[in-house]
Amino acid sequence: MSADRKPIRQLSKTVASQIAAGEVVERPASVVKELVENSIDAGASRIRVELESGGIELIRIADDGKGIPAGELPLAIEPHATSKITDTEDLDRIATMGFRGEAIASISSVARLTIRSRTEEESSASEIRCNAGEVEPVRPASGPVGTTIEVRNLFYSTPARRKFLKTPQTERGRCLKAVRELAMANPSVGFVIVSEGKTLLDVEPGQDPRDRALAVIGKELEPQLLVASADTFDDSRGIALWGLVGKPEIARPTAIAQHIFVNGRPIKDRTIQHALKEAYRGLMEHSRYPTAVLMLEMSPEGVDVNVHPAKAEVRFRDSGHVHSVVHRAVKEALQKADLTPTVAAFTRPSSSFEPLPGAGRTGDVDPQQMVDFFRRDVPSAVQSRLSYEALRAAMEPTKQSDDETPEEETASESVQPAAESPTASFIESRPSAHLQIHQSYVVTQDQDGVVIVDQHALHERVMFEYLIERLSRGKLESQQLLTPEVIEVSPAQLEALDTITELLEKIGIEAREMGPTAVGVSSFPSFLFDRNVEVQPFMNDLLELAVQSEVPPTSEEAMRDVVDMMSCKAAVKAGDRLNPDELTRLMELRDEVERSSSCPHGRPTSVRLSLYDLEKLFHRR
Repeated sequence: MSADRKPIRQLSKTVASQIAAGEVVERPASVVKELVENSIDAGASRIRVELESGGIELIRIADDGKGIPAGELPLAIEPHATSKITDTEDLDRIATMGFRGEAIASISSVARLTIRSRTEEESSASEIRCNAGEVEPVRPASGPVGTTIEVRNLFYSTPARRKFLKTPQTERGRCLKAVRELAMANPSVGFVIVSEGKTLLDVEPGQDPRDRALAVIGKELEPQLLVASADTFDDSRGIALWGLVGKPEIARPTAIAQHIFVNGRPIKDRTIQHALKEAYRGLMEHSRYPTAVLMLEMSPEGVDVNVHPAKAEVRFRDSGHVHSVVHRAVKEALQKADLTPTVAAFTRPSSSFEPLPGAGRTGDVDPQQMVDFFRRDVPSAVQSRLSYEALRAAMEPTKQSDDETPEEETASESVQPAAESPTASFIESRPSAHLQIHQSYVVTQDQDGVVIVDQHALHERVMFEYLIERLSRGKLESQQLLTPEVIEVSPAQLEALDTITELLEKIGIEAREMGPTAVGVSSFPSFLFDRNVEVQPFMNDLLELAVQSEVPPTSEEAMRDVVDMMSCKAAVKAGDRLNPDELTRLMELRDEVERSSSCPHGRPTSVRLSLYDLEKLFHRR
């Protein structure tokens, strides 16, 4: 044997367990999550978590569950020992939080572990201790029915792991977050978490899902939360969904406020997150993430939960169906709501703690109870889109004779006769009850207060909905140019031209290469001509969009991006004066067009100053 070659050896049980612990036990919060999930599986109705030094020095978890018989305590510390599965077929229908039998064995290999437990059939409790893999005999102890587990000096046997832990305050926060997650998805279970003698969380058992979710994420958010629901549970691919989704005004810069549960299990899933983000498309800026609590119930056979060491991810048998159900339910909830933000929303302090991802399922609760809650309390709501004909009528030019006398200007200096307004082509003549200020904003009122509208953002949304509806029926009408308009482009833009030929044809543009740095445009959308959009700057922006885009040029998303740009170019601008008829029609379209509370970029089109806020400003409250 070569001198520098080491022989293959069987690892000791202790070393193997410590290596395995690296996948299961990352920090104190990992221990808390695993042990609380075990308590939930044991049918506990109350769970108490105590921490010292953020869980680094002590984690004590006590429950009133079924308990572990004294004769099975040594097995509880052995790896891959569990009461939750018996054969490979059970892996296709996992309905418990734990099932691998790894957690306690892994924890006991890197800490000082004590388990004290008692079942209803036993007259007294029993206790077993394990110090970094060294197990002591079971001995009698005192205690009520249930289980108490103490984990002391985490990673004391693996100092290299311990030095990677953060401060006690940081680790405590992560433990608190883990328990709040579990509490949100288990409303029938009471949770208490105490750190250094201070109670950080105390929720009573027996709450319904809505009350528990609000108790965890903060009741102050309730006015900004909408109910989303779907029920296809009678289908072979059945899914029951209930959730709370936030108005766009409480979207976050990260996905931290998205809490997703599948069969009571907290997960991070790209399919569901994408469906959620798509439902908010055009309602908020692309860099923002909606707030949401989504609870999905489905057949255990329809989801594989055994694909991630920490059980944080799952794999769906029909991910397309899951995406469709989530997207439709959230979109319907948003469609039926008034999403106009209030001025107070922009100055409201954030919640006292971050909203939390979700968690596990309740011990002995029948899954049908959750489904019944969905059906009883959260009926779905469907709102139809504005018809193509209505949108088309809204865009038709208003005929006005040459000798027609414009109305006199109102008290606002910004109001001009219709002949001078760039929006006369789509506004009908009717009296005005609105005020334009600074030639950019429109002030109106509704039953809740004063509404201030960004004229460009609102008109952009109108243009966008019109174009999307029109494109669903075929190509846009185009106008042939007498001579091609030649546009100077960069090499990258010229290369991008070939990739968007199909898209250009769809929107009514005919363009071809006319040299190493030039493109000739021979036809242009009639719609853009009518809106006085110039060919050259539009084409330069369109080709640059194609260069920068990360989506396939033939995709629906690419088409929406182009339509978004067309809408922005065609809409009235800040500084354009509108006459009274135009103001009135623009406000009517606000009530008719879908998602009129935001422009296609996701910026708000309107802000409401509520009567309550007005009364406070004038010291009436």
